[in-house]
Amino acid sequence: MGFHDNFFKKENNKIYYNENYASSKVCSYLLDLIPFTTHKELVIVCIGTDRCTGDSLGPIVGTKLQEQRVSNFNIYGTLEDPVHALNLQETLDLISNSYDSPYVIGIDACLGKKENIGAVQINDGPVIPGAAVNKKLPPVGNMHISGIVNIGGFMEFSVLQNTRLSIVMNLANVISDSLIKADRQITIYKNSEFNSGTSMEA
Repeated sequence: MGFHDNFFKKENNKIYYNENYASSKVCSYLLDLIPFTTHKELVIVCIGTDRCTGDSLGPIVGTKLQEQRVSNFNIYGTLEDPVHALNLQETLDLISNSYDSPYVIGIDACLGKKENIGAVQINDGPVIPGAAVNKKLPPVGNMHISGIVNIGGFMEFSVLQNTRLSIVMNLANVISDSLIKADRQITIYKNSEFNSGTSMEA
């Protein structure tokens, strides 16, 4: 569970799950930030736990991406194998030891203002897991995606436990769909680059 939404500096990257073409809009933001032309390994860390409705956004997204077998992203954090407060540092150490300077995307749920519930936010820089519930956890990501699942400011643990699953699922659908679309675009780029190189050799 990350920062409250009012901690973010930019407002023009806020997309509500019920907007027209929401996943395409999120995908566009992602492709602007992800350095897919540099051939860095791309890693997605989906933070949260299925033991709490409001904090299950990350693992649901991770599961959806895993089921779709995205080819350009390495996924950490699913419903079966969640990344949460107790194993976050261990997971980050594993990623650091497994890849050479990977580009990491953090995904986490977020509490915010009432009018912003249901929004997806995309920002450069790391997400700070646990900030909304006063947990001190390591920052995650070169960039991050947050979904505002409920109102923040008081009784955060209770608010998370009583978050509507429909909001979490709608946010998860938009975030996972946007990443699946980004995955396809990255594959198209890689294929065109390969074909261009092959034709030049010929």
